[in-house]
Amino acid sequence: MPTARTKSPTRTSTSPKPAAKPVVKRPREAAAARRDRALQLSDRLREAQPAPQCELDFRTPFELLIATILSAQSTDRMVNRVTPALFARWPDAAALAAAPQEAVEEMVHATGFFRAKARNIRAAAQLLVERHGGEVPAELDALVELPGVARKTANVVLGTAFGITSGITIDTHAGRVARRLALTKHEDPGKVEADLMALFPREAWVETGHRLVLHGRYLCLARKPDCARCPLAELCPSAEAAPQGPWPERAERERRVVESRGERE
Repeated sequence: MPTARTKSPTRTSTSPKPAAKPVVKRPREAAAARRDRALQLSDRLREAQPAPQCELDFRTPFELLIATILSAQSTDRMVNRVTPALFARWPDAAALAAAPQEAVEEMVHATGFFRAKARNIRAAAQLLVERHGGEVPAELDALVELPGVARKTANVVLGTAFGITSGITIDTHAGRVARRLALTKHEDPGKVEADLMALFPREAWVETGHRLVLHGRYLCLARKPDCARCPLAELCPSAEAAPQGPWPERAERERRVVESRGERE
């Protein structure tokens, strides 16, 4: 009788699987190179904005403090429309601290979040009266204890009203510009500020903050940045269009746009 055949065991392939492709990460810009590029950016922004200014209208540190609190989630133009009547009625901390909540709410209604803002500016005024004789303190720690005042507001008041370098003002515009320029990867304003303070010399912090805010407000817009006419285009890794003309000409255009608050171009 023929011998019964047995099935050969199934052979399992022992050939190695193809290796996964390594993840190639973009090399992080060396610290020295980042500082050098930051200085080049600073030079161009200085050409575009020789004397940058805070766009909130004020006559005293108290007025700037209140205006800056009101500017949260609003525009400087809107705040500037509201504050003349506000300060005409309550010109100092003592007067504002004693003002009725409902009357202040009505006065600041157009700036948005008016109930919270009215409470904050009245409470801040009260603390100024109780702790500082009605005057705005020229100290960061004392300012951030006031209701409605975070580090950004304190930096604005100290740098603009007192000429004190406490940090770099980081608002929505400045943070966006800093990330597009690859000066930071962070969203948190405090971390963005720390990164920028490590890149720019201390004596330039106040003006750097103003310049970044204004550059983002008038040129490096959130939805449609004007990359072709930006004086920083060659140095910006996020540029979406080829630059038009020499950068000094683009810087001159930015100067005109900022000085006119964007009204003539």
